[in-house]
Amino acid sequence: MPWHAKLSIDYTLEGGKTLARHSHVGPLRILKSLYPEQAAICHNVLVHPPGGLVGGDTLEIAVQVGSGAHGLITTPGATRFYRSEGGHALQSTHLTLAADSRLEWLPLEALCFSACIATNRLTMDLAPGADLMAWDITALGLPHAGQPFLQGQFQQHIEMPGVWLERGTIDAEDLRLLDGPTGLHGHRCMASLIFATGTPMSRQRRDMALDSVREVIAQHELASTAGVTSPHPQIVIVRVLAPVVEPAMDLLRMLRNTWRAQLWDAAPSHPRIWAT
Repeated sequence: MPWHAKLSIDYTLEGGKTLARHSHVGPLRILKSLYPEQAAICHNVLVHPPGGLVGGDTLEIAVQVGSGAHGLITTPGATRFYRSEGGHALQSTHLTLAADSRLEWLPLEALCFSACIATNRLTMDLAPGADLMAWDITALGLPHAGQPFLQGQFQQHIEMPGVWLERGTIDAEDLRLLDGPTGLHGHRCMASLIFATGTPMSRQRRDMALDSVREVIAQHELASTAGVTSPHPQIVIVRVLAPVVEPAMDLLRMLRNTWRAQLWDAAPSHPRIWAT
């Protein structure tokens, strides 16, 4: 029987402390709020006990961040899109940020097993003065286990309404896309790190966002398959291709902390769950 799980998280700033309240339907929830940095920054770990999605499953995640609040959400492991017998699996995430709020959306990778039929959708709505750092990491097949992505289809949809829209379909039979020099060129991990703002960035801030990560990328082993662009005054996006997840994740973690320091004057942060 397909799972249909929903989770809503609401961050509010009360007395200088960001609090997280949540409600859920089905097997999707967050663990205890943690404050490893300061009371104004609330860390949460999102867990899905079944461990993955099969055809027909749906996960709906809605995050609201109130004015002045700062939330950080990650996961303890990958989101797994398993083999489908014909049904479609969907994960849909909607992030809504009020004025002068901040959110870090940092789930671990999405693993696309061979023969999956799945969509991963991310929608971002930001009020004036809000800042969002979000990443999306997708791995096709399980190279370390000798299980390549030979069948199936994965669709990706990332949108900031009225500002930016990106949609794509990866079909296991599309070898020109998967292996061609103008496609993934044989890589099986693709990753994006997004810095989005509710107000158009000043030229100085936009250049800082671009230049600071370019310096880090130039020194990384993935320098030849990573880059950063700004398609809109409210968006800066890093693109990465890698053969497997680990080097891409390593680079994105470094770049996130670079942006934290340069754009927020914040110290490096490594959620505790990443070390387990």
